[in-house]
Formats: sequence, C-alpha cells, structure tokens
Amino acid sequence: MDGDADALKSGRHGAGDVCQICADGLGTTVDGEVFTACDVCRFPVCRPCYEHERKEGTQACLQCKTKYKRHRGSPPIRGEEGDDTDADDGSDFNYPASGTEDQKQKIADRMRSWRMNTGGSGNVGHPKYDSGEIGLSKYDSGEIPRGYVPSVTNSQMSGEIPGASPDHHMMSPTGNISRRAPFPYVNHSPNPSREFSGSIGNVAWKERVDGWKMKQDKGAIPMTNGTSIAPSEGRAATDIDASTEYNMEDALLNDETRQPLSRKVPIASSKINPYRMVIVLRLVVLSIFLHYRLTNPVRNAYPLWLLSVICEIWFALSWILDQFPKWFPINRETYLDRLALRYDREGEPSQLAAVDIFVSTVDPLKEPPIVTANTVLSILAVDYPVDKVSCYVSDDGASMLTFDALAETSEFARKWVPFVKKYDIEPRAPEFYFCQKIDYLKDKVQPSFVKDRRAMKREYEEFKIRINALVSKALKVPEEGWIMQDGTPWPGNNTRDHPGMIQVFLGHSGGLDTEGNELPRLVYVSREKRPGFQHHKKAGAMNALVRVSAVLTNGQYMLNLDCDHYINNSKAVREAMCFLMDPNLGPQVCYVQFPQRFDGIDRNDRYANRNTVFFDINLRGLDGIQGPVYVGTGCVFNRTAIYGKKKTSKSKKRSSDKKKSNKHVDSSVPVFNLEDIEEGVEGAGFDDEKSVLMSQMSLEKRFGQSAAFVASTLMEYGGVPQSSTPESLLKEAIHVISCGYEDKSEWGTEIGWIYGSVTEDILTGFKMHARGWRSVYCMPKRPAFKGSAPINLSDRLNQVLRWALGSVEILFSRHCPLWYGYGGRLKFLERFAYINTTIYPLTSLPLLVYCILPAICLLTGKFIMPEISNLASIWFIALFLSIFATGILEMRWSGVGIDEWWRNEQFWVIGGISAHLFAVFQGLLKVLAGIDTNFTVTSKANDEEGDFAELYMFKWTTLLIPPTTILIINMVGVVAGTSYAINSGYQSWGPLFGKLFFAFWVIVHLYPFLKGLMGRQNRTPTIVIVWAVLLASIFSLLWVRVDPFTTRLAGPNIQTCGINC
Repeated sequence: MDGDADALKSGRHGAGDVCQICADGLGTTVDGEVFTACDVCRFPVCRPCYEHERKEGTQACLQCKTKYKRHRGSPPIRGEEGDDTDADDGSDFNYPASGTEDQKQKIADRMRSWRMNTGGSGNVGHPKYDSGEIGLSKYDSGEIPRGYVPSVTNSQMSGEIPGASPDHHMMSPTGNISRRAPFPYVNHSPNPSREFSGSIGNVAWKERVDGWKMKQDKGAIPMTNGTSIAPSEGRAATDIDASTEYNMEDALLNDETRQPLSRKVPIASSKINPYRMVIVLRLVVLSIFLHYRLTNPVRNAYPLWLLSVICEIWFALSWILDQFPKWFPINRETYLDRLALRYDREGEPSQLAAVDIFVSTVDPLKEPPIVTANTVLSILAVDYPVDKVSCYVSDDGASMLTFDALAETSEFARKWVPFVKKYDIEPRAPEFYFCQKIDYLKDKVQPSFVKDRRAMKREYEEFKIRINALVSKALKVPEEGWIMQDGTPWPGNNTRDHPGMIQVFLGHSGGLDTEGNELPRLVYVSREKRPGFQHHKKAGAMNALVRVSAVLTNGQYMLNLDCDHYINNSKAVREAMCFLMDPNLGPQVCYVQFPQRFDGIDRNDRYANRNTVFFDINLRGLDGIQGPVYVGTGCVFNRTAIYGKKKTSKSKKRSSDKKKSNKHVDSSVPVFNLEDIEEGVEGAGFDDEKSVLMSQMSLEKRFGQSAAFVASTLMEYGGVPQSSTPESLLKEAIHVISCGYEDKSEWGTEIGWIYGSVTEDILTGFKMHARGWRSVYCMPKRPAFKGSAPINLSDRLNQVLRWALGSVEILFSRHCPLWYGYGGRLKFLERFAYINTTIYPLTSLPLLVYCILPAICLLTGKFIMPEISNLASIWFIALFLSIFATGILEMRWSGVGIDEWWRNEQFWVIGGISAHLFAVFQGLLKVLAGIDTNFTVTSKANDEEGDFAELYMFKWTTLLIPPTTILIINMVGVVAGTSYAINSGYQSWGPLFGKLFFAFWVIVHLYPFLKGLMGRQNRTPTIVIVWAVLLASIFSLLWVRVDPFTTRLAGPNIQTCGINC
C-alpha cells in the first residue's frame, strides 16, 4: 500500500495503466517506458488522445494546465513554439498510427465525451484520500481511482443557493453517507475557450444517467460501489467502448450520489420584482394618505373622524406586519432518486433514518374510528422501509372503542398493505381510494388487478361494518363499565382517573401480512390521568408520545398527524428526508412543514376552509427567511430539536465530528454528545465518578427520572440498545407516561411541545426558531397529507375562535414575540411574522368599529371624510389601485386563484367581528381573572346524509350575533340614507355615494355569512333574528334620540322673539 501511495504521489505509471479519457492503454515509447503526455503532473493520457488535444484542444494538460511539449515523433502544429526537446520523427514510437478517419473520429468522440462529462477544462487534481476511511486505488491494476469522479459543475454549490439548477450542484461529502466512501471535491474553473459549454455537457450527463437507470431496471448493469473494472489488454475496439461507457456511467452515478437532495427555486424576477415595487409604492401612498387624514379632521363629526383614523393606523401597522414577511418567497424541489442512490440502494440494507409517526385522538364519538383507521392504514402502507416506520396512536380519552377499532385495523392492515404496495396505488387510505371518481384501471397492466381490487373493496366494506358495529355498541354504556374480552374491567372506564396503557399490535412480535412480509410497528398509547394533575391537553399527549417512542423505538425523526389527516402521497416521508438527511441542510433544520390540504369542502369554499392564501403565500414567504411556522399537523421533526437543543453554529463544528459524519453509525450504539444535549455540563471532563454522577443528575432534572429515556436522548442517530429486552422497555414506557413524570423537569417549558397556550403548535415552533433553528416548507406536486375541515359555519367559527384564543394567550405570556428571544438567533422578518400571528385577534376591535361606521354615517348624515380636493382624490385613487395591484401581483407569483383570494378576504372580516372578537375578551378573562374556557373537539363528519349536508346544517352559537347585527344595521342604514337623499334633493347624492360604497363594502364581505344563516331552506332560528333585530333597533333609536352631533345652545327661542330678537 505504501508503495502504491508513493507511486501515486510521484506520478509513475505502470504498463497496464489506462488513459483517463478513452480507457485505452497508455502504450510505451521506443525505449520501453510508459508514454507520458505531461512531464509535470504525469496525468495518464494515451498518445492518440495527446495528439488530438494538441491539434484540436487547448494544447495543455487536462489536470495541471501545463502546455504540452512536443514529444519525439509528434508532428508539429501551426502556431507551436519551437520546443524540440523530445522532438523526433514518428518512427521512434511503438504505437499504432491513427491514420484512418474512423480512428480519428473515435478519438474525437472520446475526447468530446470526456469534456462534456467534466463540464469543461479545469483543475482535475489527484484524489485526496482521507486516511483510515478509504483505501488507495491502484493505478497498476488498471483501475480508475474511486476518488476521481468527473464533475459536472463549475463550482461547489449547496442546495441552499437560489437559482441553481438541478444539473449544476455539487456537494461536499459531509454527512452520514453510510457505507459510501467520501468523494473528494474537484474544482473546475470555467474556460471559455473550450469547445463545449457546461450546458451541453449537462445534457449529455443527464442522458447518460437516464440511460444508466434504464439499464439498471433491465438488469444490464449491476450496482457497484463505484469501482470500475479495468479493461483487459486483448479486447477489441468495441469492448473498449463498452468498458469506457461502463466506467463513465459508474463514475457519473457516483457523482449523482454527491448531489444535493433538494434545492431552492426562487420566484422568477419578472414576477417578484414588480410585486416588491408595488409594495414599496403602496407604503409611500399609505404614508401620504395617513398624513392627509391626520391633518384634515372633520369638525362636525370629530368623534367619528378620530375613531376612523385610529382604525386606519392600526390597519396600516397590521398590513406591514403581514406583508413584509412575504418579501422573499421561494419554492423548493426535492430529488427522490438521489435520496435512494445515497441511502436506499436496491440490494443493500437501507440507510434511511427511522421515523416515529404520531396520531392523536381524544373522543371517538366526535372523531369517528373509521377516520382514524384510514389514517393509520395510510401510515402502515407508506413507501418507506418497514423496519424504519413506527406508528403511535395516542388515545387521550382512554376509550375502549378506540382500542377495539385499532385492533380491527391491525387485522385489516395485513391484507391492505400488501395490496397497495403490489399495485402501487394512491392514496393508501382505503376510504378515499375507493371513493375516487377516476379511471382506476389507468396505468394498471396486471391482469389480476381488477379481481384483487374487487376482493379488497369487499374486504373493506366488511371492515367498515365491524367498525360501525363497535360504534353502535359504544353508544350504550353499561352501568358497571366496559369489560374486556378476557373478563377484566377496562382500565379507562373513568376517563379522568386511569392508569397508563400501552399495547403493541404490529411489529416484530405482531405477526406478518398475508404475503409473509413484516409490517410497521403499531402501538396504542393512553397516558395516565389522575385528579389533581395538570394534563395540558394535546401538548401533554404529544410529549407523552415523544417519551414512549424514545424508549421503544427512538426514531431519529418524528411525524405528527391529526387523526383525520391521512397520508395522501406515500412518498411524503421520503420528501421530508430530502431535507433532513441532506448533509449540508439537514443539521440546520428543526422540522419540515407540509401544507394542509382538505377533502370534502364545497366547490365554492364558502368559509375559506382551504386557507390557500396562508399556506401558498404566507408560508412560502417565510420559507425564504427562517422557515414556516408549525401549524399543528403534517410536520416532520428532528428529535434533537424537540429536546430543546440549540442549533450548533458551523464555526463550532469539530473536525472529528466531520470525520464521524462520513462513517456508518450503528443506530443501536449510543453516541454521547453532551455538549449538544445539556448546556449545564458542556465542556465537563468526566474524570471521576462524581462528575459523571452530576451530569446524570443534571440530565434527569432536565428530562425526568428515567435512566432509559435519558440514555435515548444521548443516542445521536436514534435506536435502542441491543441489550434491552421488550419487557424492560415496556415497563419503562409505562413509567414515562405516568401523570407525575414531568414534575420538576423542563417538559413543556423548554423541551417538547410547549405549554401555556391552546395553540401549542405556534409556541413550539417559535421556541425552536428562537434557538437558531430553521424550518423548511415542502410542497410536493401531489399533496403529502389530506384532512377534513369543518364546512359548517358554527364549527368553522369555533375552530377560528380556538386559534385566536391561543394567540391571545401567547400575547400576554412571557413567550410573546414582542419581547421574547432577543438574545437568540431569530431573524427580524421572522419575528415580524410571529408578532402578526399573536396580535391579529386585536384587529377585531378596529374592524368592528369600521364595520359599524357606515351605518352610523348613513343614519346621522355625517361622514368620516371632509370634502376632498382634486389632489387628495388622486391619492385616494392611488391607494385603492395599489391595494388591488398588490393582490393581483401576489396571486400572479403564488398561483392562488382570485376566488380563493376573495374568499379569504371575506372570511377575514367574518372571523374578525365574531371569533376574533370573542377570543380577545375570553383571553383577557383567562389571563386576568383565571377563568378558563373549555373547548370541545371539532366534529369530523362522515357526510353520510349526502354531499355537503353539514354545510347547510345550522348550529346555534353566540358567535353568530355580532355579524348578524352588523348586517342588519348596515342594511337599515342604506335604506335610511337613500330615503334621506331623496327627500333632501339632488345636492346630497354626492356624499351619499361615498357612504353607500362604505356600507356595501361591509355587506359584500359578510355575504357568505348571510348565506350560511339562510341555509338550504332559507330558514334562520328565531333566537338569532330576535337578538339581531332587538340590538339593531335599540342602537338605531338611541342614535336618533341622542343625535350627538347636533349643536345645542342655550338662548331665546327664534319663533317667539322673531327675526330681530
């Protein structure tokens, strides 16, 4: 080995070496020595390639760029300087003359192919080997070195560089590329004098990779580890070409494995630059408008003017907080083929990271078990290595119905999972697959598919019958409580006082599917609940799942889903791994958020349930800053970030960590990294037993009193110790879900899902961003997850009320983004977004005033605006035009439709004057008086009564009163204002148009709410009409009676005294 290394450094070649361009032998000189084209670096090039490069190339060495000297026997070329050091006639050389045109053409083709694959000339240096990680390749054996791979790039690029095309990426080999030798980085300097440009070379490169994939599918080329087979000396020309093709394709394959797994795709400048210009223009016009409003009060309606100006200033601030986080929107692309080449090669053990998937449910009567079952079935059938997936279902209601339904689901999964994987169907939730109105025979060529599909549909119908029978049985609760099949009482009969329960249904010990294959692990979890303990609702349940999964499987990453959100794209987890397992980007990412998409929404999306403006505009804007906020579901977490670790800066990375990242790490072997996990013991040198004991106590104080769980937090790549037994792990898992486990620990304050708000998702994501982490927004073409949304008006308003109350709780807590985390690494515009997320419910107060003002103006004859001049009218028109232009250009770059954008605007007003308004007062009561509001889970309807039956169902709620009252007041105002103008003459029509426009603006925004009140039969409950008419009448009579804007002066009566009084 040492001799080979010396030979490599000195540049000596053996007689069996091959040309690095054409893979032919180098040949020998008349003196019997190996032909050497370049005397400086001795880069192996044969005589024909050397002659071709001198005549038609750069006349320089492809590696060191030293100009080639004319060797003996080489014919002189035009423009060559007289350097006759080795010049002689051609008779001195023992190599075949390349006299025929076919041979010349073949040499030229080889040179061209080599250039295109290297992307032009460059400094092709010798491979730099890291001792101890890869053996040196031997030139003497005729092998192409493993480290040397022709690059297709001009410079090293990360997946985070905007605008880089997928064909122009190179990645340095940092990261956990298991069982892959590290590749040296080769820098290429662009040379415009080269015959072929980099773009042409990339086309050839892509064609070669595609060709390799086709041959791989056909079994023509076996997968290798990157070592090319050296050509033998006695082969024919066609054999040499085949070997060259093989070597180059294998090298290009290895180059493909070094590419980034994802890349940023910035919005086209032709779309984003006009958008930014209009934003700046709108800001200028808005400033001028507010200046005009402040300097031109309305003397005869001063209170109305003052209220309107205050509202307009608040709207301006709210717009700034909402608009500027959308300044840097981006898209992202993922490369699943590169992920497979790097971590999941066929015929080799998969190196993909393990993922624990969490599903949370509470009340099976409001969250139907068949919905939860479909979610679980889609998880068990996900396109991911079976041994890397574990599904945990949290039953926070300790319901025997959920337990029995999960047992039925595990049995049906044995038939369903092999069926969907055999025929590669999408989606893999049976309810939604069988209800698709598409041609299910499309792209299905197996003759047995129709028969198997019909049989599987019959099996699923029987499965639904069994689940529905369980639901019917659960409606009649026996007096003595539920009894299990073995005759023992169900431990969860008292939902507020029961022990912790864990049941493993599938997995290593849970049986196989119908074809004898292993299924992913399926675990039922119900945490312990006792009176007197705070359980923290969903956040507490999620933290219990984090601990249970850490003890049982300890997946490196975690995906959380609501029980009604099934996996719509079976490759969704792989999409997330393209970011989390990318060696450059992955260490910075705390979570990958997917957009929420919904089934069962009415065609017009009356109440903006799709929320596309938020998911397709706001979150894409945040992705260009520090990442999207966590929205509560459809999110893949880095377990390390959940444990409260601060992101390590790149400058603090140790070289030993970089070397370690290139080695395969057994996930079952703990990797202790206390510097990353526990700040209190950072830098401690564990020299004696006392320091080790102190560190253990510190970790237990942070994570809780469980040695097994604390050990799992120190395992950098996940996994459980091989020495652990299932019995001991289950016993420890029961311990970590006990109701008192979190006492005197940092759970809920610094670790896991953060407590203190009903919207724990916003708070949890905010804490991670404040620690310096970034998140990623992934929007695959096929939606990753789909769920159900409350299309009923009352349910939708209650859902919005819950979100708004959570924001108010954060606003008045210590975690408020207005003052929290300034010592961290939260970016300025990211803070803007979080501030907007917490204060937006307060906008309901000025919005309520602004919706009432038109009616007041019409009833009193006053107006909030003075008579405007021509110049002022120009600024008003400019303001409205800038508002419209902003919306149009925003829709242009985002792809959001005008109908979706308009529905979002309408529901912003509807929710603002109802749910957001109630949230402000309830939040104040909770913070100041300690009065808590209990929320019920939003029902997930099966829609069995017909399409969108729930849409027209009316459910009474006090949230309906304010919008109804405002609607009636404005309608009365329109009638009263029009009558007053008719009676007063045509001179009053000018001001009337401004007031009517103001009122119609309110009515048009509330139109979906009005349709919701009418319902399908156009009937509204009497109580709503009575309350609304009563309040509107009282309000109108008070204004008419008080008439606060009429001037009253004490003095003599004109009618009594006469005109000369």
